[in-house]
Amino acid sequence: MDSSQLSRTALPNASKRLFVLGGVGLLVVAVVLFAYFGTEIRANERKAPKGSPAVPVSVAQVTQEAVPFRLQAIGNVEAYSTVAVKARVDGQIVEVGFKEGEEARKGQVLFKIDPRPFEAAMRQAEANALRDAAARDQARSQEKRYQELLEKNFVSKEAYAQIRTNAAVAEATAGASLAALDNARLNLEYGTIRAPIEGYAGKIQIQMGNLVRANDVNPLVVINQVRPIYVNFSVPEQRLAEVREHMASRQVAVEALAPGSDHAAASGTLIFVDNAVDPSTGTIRMRARFPNKENLLWPGQFVNVSVRLFEQADAITIPSRAVQTGPEGQYVYVVDRSMVVDVRRITVQRTEGERAIVASGLAKGEQVVTQGQLRLGPKTRVQIGKPAPEAS
Repeated sequence: MDSSQLSRTALPNASKRLFVLGGVGLLVVAVVLFAYFGTEIRANERKAPKGSPAVPVSVAQVTQEAVPFRLQAIGNVEAYSTVAVKARVDGQIVEVGFKEGEEARKGQVLFKIDPRPFEAAMRQAEANALRDAAARDQARSQEKRYQELLEKNFVSKEAYAQIRTNAAVAEATAGASLAALDNARLNLEYGTIRAPIEGYAGKIQIQMGNLVRANDVNPLVVINQVRPIYVNFSVPEQRLAEVREHMASRQVAVEALAPGSDHAAASGTLIFVDNAVDPSTGTIRMRARFPNKENLLWPGQFVNVSVRLFEQADAITIPSRAVQTGPEGQYVYVVDRSMVVDVRRITVQRTEGERAIVASGLAKGEQVVTQGQLRLGPKTRVQIGKPAPEAS
């Protein structure tokens, strides 16, 4: 066998050996990688907790405290007194002594009507009064002389009676003249229109320069007294006996606050309970009076009214947002010491702001879930933290 034949025989044998060695190498690498990743997977499985992950929730503690018992209602603010200012004499407005919307003091000059016609009428009435007073004095003197003559039988009784009648007429005429003078003075005074109460003036209905008539239909301006001020509201008739009972023994406190206001609620007292229940609504109308020193309440405003009847001691309270409603009624999620929640049926007596007063189902010191309830169910494990925002 020559050298060329030997080389052709050796090449295939070498290729076969290389192929076998490469396959063995790949097999060894595969076995090593499988062993490594298998070890990692088993290690991760040992580290991972068993069961579903804990649900993050926010919790609050059940507390026991004294809570006031309040009746809630929607009220309407009413001015303590309202005066529609009108002219009492005819004339032209020559002066306006206030600005629209500002506070007017009692007795402040609001309008002045041209006084010249009234001054002239008063001077004429004064002259007439002087004239008639002189005639009266003359008639009195004449009656006195005739009475002396009658006593001496120098005049007849008929003549004396006529003189006496003339004196009486003169007396009445003088009295009428004095009354006319007083009326003229009064009309002159009416020409200056003053504020009858202290309050805030509204829009001027008749501007300066216009003619006005006495007791016209449209007022010159309307003044509302706001200190103190009234709030009218209605409560269900079922609470009538309770309200009357507390009102008979003490002053019932009432608070009023406009929706969205950042001020503290105004404080007042209940002063009036209507004498009949409205049969169409089943409510009873009430009224509270507020000092309103800071002008927190304004006529015509709608406010939230809270009537404080009594203090409920040792009330079980939780945040209102913890209460859930289901087909069987209201319930809460209670978190035990092992951080597992349980569904607890409760009875809510009422709500007081952001607190719910619970009549039964909870005890002081327990923890209830206030946020994150959508992902919870019976026996769900939880962790106290900030839950993800819930879809509305």
